[in-house]
Amino acid sequence: MESLIPILLSAVALGVGIFLGYLVRQNLAKKQLSTAEGQAAKMIEEAEKKVQEMTLEAKNQAVQILEDAKKEEKIREEKLLNQEARIEKREEQAEQLHQENETEKKRILEKAEEIKAIQKDTEALRSQEMEKLEKIAALPKEEAAQELFRLVEEESKEALVKRMSKLERESHEELEKRSLNIMATVIQKYSRSHVSEFTTTTVQIPSDEVKGKIIGKEGRNIRALEKETGVELIVDDTPETVIISGFDPVRREIARIALEKLVSDGRIHPARIEEAVEEGKKEIDQKIKEAGEAAAYDAGIAGLHPKLLYILGRLRYRYSYKQNVLLHSLEVSYLAGALAAELGADVACAKKAGLLHDIGKAVDHEIEGTHVKIGMRILEKFGLGQNVIDAMKCHHDEYPHQTIESFIVTAADAISAARPGARKETAEKYIKRLQELEALINTFPEVEKSYAIQAGREVRIFVNPEKTDDLGAMKLARDIAKRIEEELKYPGEIKVNVFRETRAVEYAR
Repeated sequence: MESLIPILLSAVALGVGIFLGYLVRQNLAKKQLSTAEGQAAKMIEEAEKKVQEMTLEAKNQAVQILEDAKKEEKIREEKLLNQEARIEKREEQAEQLHQENETEKKRILEKAEEIKAIQKDTEALRSQEMEKLEKIAALPKEEAAQELFRLVEEESKEALVKRMSKLERESHEELEKRSLNIMATVIQKYSRSHVSEFTTTTVQIPSDEVKGKIIGKEGRNIRALEKETGVELIVDDTPETVIISGFDPVRREIARIALEKLVSDGRIHPARIEEAVEEGKKEIDQKIKEAGEAAAYDAGIAGLHPKLLYILGRLRYRYSYKQNVLLHSLEVSYLAGALAAELGADVACAKKAGLLHDIGKAVDHEIEGTHVKIGMRILEKFGLGQNVIDAMKCHHDEYPHQTIESFIVTAADAISAARPGARKETAEKYIKRLQELEALINTFPEVEKSYAIQAGREVRIFVNPEKTDDLGAMKLARDIAKRIEEELKYPGEIKVNVFRETRAVEYAR
């Protein structure tokens, strides 16, 4: 029994605990439920407030938009009213202007009618007056006019002739005076001294001992040099001097360069002479090129083709009546440019035509035809303008003058050639005679090259050894002498020397 009491007490305590726990849980559950319901009610209340605020804001915006729209509509209405007022005003002004134009037009028409009426009255009065004059003069109108002109012409004829003669004389004198002034001004602007050119060149040597080397054993060196250059070397008693004689300035210059190279080198023998002559020819080619470029630069002419400049440079060693053709061409360019500037012509065209007017003389010994025709073909080939060709082709009056520049170039050419000391006709004839002599000899097919020396009293002819033998060379000398006697005019006699040289060359390898 006693053991059941604790058990019962434990059971009672457990039951009491369970009951108390249930009560506590129920109380907590009620509190939580009341809290959730409060929050839900609060959220509903806040939502209703927001809805009210948004509704009020929307109403305010709607009212504002309505007011703005009313304002804009009122502004548009005011603008339309203003435009209508301006249009009405313009219509009124246009109507007023139209009325004024109509009034002015009516007034002008009335004036025109008045003028027509006045013209009719004037014509009528004039006719009446002419009838009265015809009655008084007893002549028709045309006859009266002719008679009046005849009387005036007879009375004034002598005075008119005198006046015209005086005007013509004064104009001629004025033109003559002006032309002389222009010529004097141009010549004064460009003046160049003229130095006579000779057919000899002097070469200074270090000592007279070198003369022996130049001559060589049995004269082989001097013969080789004369053969290669086509000139004559004069080694005489003149101290430290060797004279090169020849009418062709290119040959003389090549011989001078070759001789100076041989003397400075010290080795003088036929093989070295050939090398020196070839070097001299190359140096001459370079000098010709530089001379052409320098002439174009001095004349102020740019853009010429390099080959044309080379042909121009060849005029440095070409002479006309002992006047250097390149210097003459440069002088004509200066004079033509100055004349063109004074007369208001094309200065560039005149200068270019003046510089190139004798370009044909650089190759006239190689091409058939006058130097003018050859020059025209050269300028056409290198694309010079037709105005330049027209200006240069008339300087010897072979063609009619077509431009003012052609007259200018002709005048400049005449001025340059007519200067005292510029030209010597006898020298030109002498050189022409020697050139004709060499040209005749070169027509023989066996001839390789020929040189006229001793002022044309001797010719040296080198033949191709493969085309003739020794007997043929002797016959060739007789044939050439006979042709010279028949076709050429010359003083004294001419010695014909024919050289046939056979050379064998082989290389050891």
